[in-house]
Amino acid sequence: MTLPLHSGIFAAVERRCADSDPTPPLRLFDGSDRAGVPLALGQARRLLYDRSVCPAARAALWRQIAERARFEAEGSDWPTAVVWLGLPGLRNTAFEIMRRFRAERGDVEAELVACYLEALSEAGAHDPDPGGAVLRSACSGAWKVWSKARLERAVDDVESAGGAPLAPDAEGCWQAEYDPVPRPPGLSATVRITVPAHRVEGVRLGALARAWGMGDTATSVGHSGRGRQVATISLRRVGRSG
Repeated sequence: MTLPLHSGIFAAVERRCADSDPTPPLRLFDGSDRAGVPLALGQARRLLYDRSVCPAARAALWRQIAERARFEAEGSDWPTAVVWLGLPGLRNTAFEIMRRFRAERGDVEAELVACYLEALSEAGAHDPDPGGAVLRSACSGAWKVWSKARLERAVDDVESAGGAPLAPDAEGCWQAEYDPVPRPPGLSATVRITVPAHRVEGVRLGALARAWGMGDTATSVGHSGRGRQVATISLRRVGRSG
């Protein structure tokens, strides 16, 4: 099996399950045996995404996977194997989210796995296509999270972000101030910070100053108002107006 070159949750799961064969095994109910044909883990994953396989047989496999997701016997490899079985249905969405939103691989993959396991726990016993329902729910759930937390394009140079060059040997210091935007629509400043909702409280102006190479010259920070909204930012020379 060729393992992914990238690091991340998906790659870690692939490595963990490369030679795994947890018990009890999944069984294929294709009519040849009433008790079902036992499957190795790799065989099961191939059949799950093979459209030539009987839909009822694939549906039965997905129902077994939903059961294994709740399998917590000591030393069992099933919790990880359950995630491994869903990776082929999640990879394209992970790639598209990272490409479109410039999101970090680890965050995207973690969100997809969480959505996948949640959808799997809610899989209906009588759904004719539980696998399709689970994967659609997981992928759409991750898309909603990232579309609500659309990231601004990051820039390495504050000069291009602010539009005015900053002389490294300029006299005096730079002072950073920010105030909450008084209206609901959002930020109106030229420089904007946008982060996922669950990270808003982690934003600090000091981190921004360091990222822009201004950690030694930012002399004070002022904040007024309450709420979750990130604020406008303005930089100016101390002692000068405008």
